[in-house]
Amino acid sequence: MSASHQHRLDGEFRAASRVTIIGMILDAVLGLLKCIVGLLFNSQALFVDGIHSFTDVASDLVVLVVMKLSRRGPDADHPYGHQRFETLGTMILGSFLIAIGGALAWDNLWRVLIAGELGIPGWPVLAIAILSILGKEWIFRYTRKVGEEIRSDLIVANAWHSRTDAFSSVVVLVGAAGAMAGFPWLDAVAAIIIAVIIAHVGWQFTWSSVRELVDTGLSDGDTERLRSAAMATEGVRNVHDLRSRRMGSDVLVDVHLVVKPEISVSEGHQVGMQVIRRMRAALPDIRDINFHIDAENDQQGTITTPELPSRKTIRDWLRDQIPELDSTRHHIRLHYLGNQVHVELFLDEPPLQPLTGETVEARIDTPAWLGSLRLWQPG
Repeated sequence: MSASHQHRLDGEFRAASRVTIIGMILDAVLGLLKCIVGLLFNSQALFVDGIHSFTDVASDLVVLVVMKLSRRGPDADHPYGHQRFETLGTMILGSFLIAIGGALAWDNLWRVLIAGELGIPGWPVLAIAILSILGKEWIFRYTRKVGEEIRSDLIVANAWHSRTDAFSSVVVLVGAAGAMAGFPWLDAVAAIIIAVIIAHVGWQFTWSSVRELVDTGLSDGDTERLRSAAMATEGVRNVHDLRSRRMGSDVLVDVHLVVKPEISVSEGHQVGMQVIRRMRAALPDIRDINFHIDAENDQQGTITTPELPSRKTIRDWLRDQIPELDSTRHHIRLHYLGNQVHVELFLDEPPLQPLTGETVEARIDTPAWLGSLRLWQPG
């Protein structure tokens, strides 16, 4: 890994750590205030919202640990890097939120159905709810901005978790105001709604992480953009087996490129490098592209099999069929196409006994694998 890439990873970790610690401090303060005021002034909704804030503290701790792991460079055990730790952390966070949300929803539903007289919240509940809305909306905007700058799905996910805390505080505000207006059950209903919000956000995080862990590819739109970029490259005849997957914020791509069979290996590689340049311009999140150069479209027609003879076998066969080659400097070029081998024989100097294509064809015993034999000689 280059020094510039590691420097970028270190910078991303510092930015993620800074915004996460700020958010964690804010969550801890708000969570403590909500739980205390909710218990003292008869608001179960505010108390549940305080639990929600403390889940933010827990998620922030997960973010700090996972971001440290995921921003490490590749090593022998993880040659593609450690970005999947970020995906795993997001899934753990989502699962945690689902469990917390389900438990809180059930507890407050039980209160509504079974409990007797419900308490009326006091006015401090409204003040804390408003303070929470303002604080969480600010930290949401700040965290999302940093997450988008460093291309971290985990930081963006954590930002939206903060936004749900702001939404839940709006629900607390409405529920407490309704309870104070003579509908005490509204506070408990607000608590259930907040719990459902927590579980829903957790499900979104978990599902997106599972999709990445099972190597779900890019969207049809992004895939078509990459295919079009490859097809627009000079020298590319066709594109197939275009596959993609995500690893954290990065995209990994594999693609087969069909080129003219008569070009050199180096020219085929250069065509592939041009495809890489165009694909990265079309989708900047791509980290790595593996391309395979095909001389024929192996998805259509006859597929060339590995059972065909090797260069050494063909060279020995030519010397057996044309004894003059033993005393003549020569080289051969092989084209494996249509499950046959097309041989080009180049004589670097005139043989002692003149050879022509007709005399060679008349002399050789044509095997099933031979598609054609062309003779090239000086003069």
